[in-house]
Amino acid sequence: MKTKGIVVYDTSYGNTQKIAETIAETLKESGIEVDLFDVKDVKKLSRKDYGFLVLGSPTRFGTMSFAIRRFVGKVKSEQWRNKPFTAFDTENPENIEKKQGSAAEKIAEKLKEKKMNQLLPVLKAVVFGTKGPLKEGEIERTKDFARELALKLKKEKV
Repeated sequence: MKTKGIVVYDTSYGNTQKIAETIAETLKESGIEVDLFDVKDVKKLSRKDYGFLVLGSPTRFGTMSFAIRRFVGKVKSEQWRNKPFTAFDTENPENIEKKQGSAAEKIAEKLKEKKMNQLLPVLKAVVFGTKGPLKEGEIERTKDFARELALKLKKEKV
């Protein structure tokens, strides 16, 4: 039996949603079963339903959105211990250059504290300005990230 994963994201202007959708579609194309949810639509997160977690947020003021922070707080260590995850965010290029705090890095830090297993380094998708657009090539880079994630998940036999 294949385990299903869950991709959860928050978005302000649709850029983080595009990245989340690209990850979910690419995982499906790679033969990985996955559900995609806006964080507002996740009622409960059960380890029984999902074997891995992909979590993303826009970076605001050097950290994740409030909705994602609240979601991370609901991830129960005892249920998710040793389960694989990866994190992504959208950030402007200046933020990345100056290494000024990243939503994805904060998410990864919090999930590692819950003893989850980070499969890949975080994905930072570049977005221009507050509202976007995404930098040219970011969707293709995201597909590569998701293909690499699919390979790792298959290796882990998730």
